[in-house]
Amino acid sequence: MKKCLIVVDFQNDFIDGALGFDSAINIKEIIIKKINEYRDSNDDIIFTMDTHEENYLVTEEGHNLPVKHCVKGTYGHQIQSDVLALKSPKDKVFEKPTFPSLGLGKYLENKKYDVVELCGLVSNICVLSNAVIVKSALPNAHIIVDASATDSYDKILHAKSLDVLEGIHIEVINR
Repeated sequence: MKKCLIVVDFQNDFIDGALGFDSAINIKEIIIKKINEYRDSNDDIIFTMDTHEENYLVTEEGHNLPVKHCVKGTYGHQIQSDVLALKSPKDKVFEKPTFPSLGLGKYLENKKYDVVELCGLVSNICVLSNAVIVKSALPNAHIIVDASATDSYDKILHAKSLDVLEGIHIEVINR
């Protein structure tokens, strides 16, 4: 069975930076465990990175979320150091200028994954939107989001996003 883990935007600005929140760091050990399990099984691992330029505040997203964050080349843009230390040169990285990654979707279209699991930040924004991209690219794959390996600054939206994921036939585990 061909499997893939997608670690979504586990970047410093979402943990302890511009858009950080207290519970974000709590999922780190679970993500590390997942990376190690996938690596030990010789499965694929993909990382996404929210990536903005200095002009972020004049973009459509910047008008709606007026907090400069994940500017390329800054500390906030970097993947959290303990998770980054596990990244292998063979792992794919998709820098994305907004919530989902169309590049990720196009890449996945040509893959024959049976199972794709997503974890990371933020559940109701980037995890949700990238899960939809994965579902679009791989409609017959079993897609999983581990509720214990994602979180949000807004616990109500977090719970609602997990409901939406289940509604589009994405399995939510550890809820």
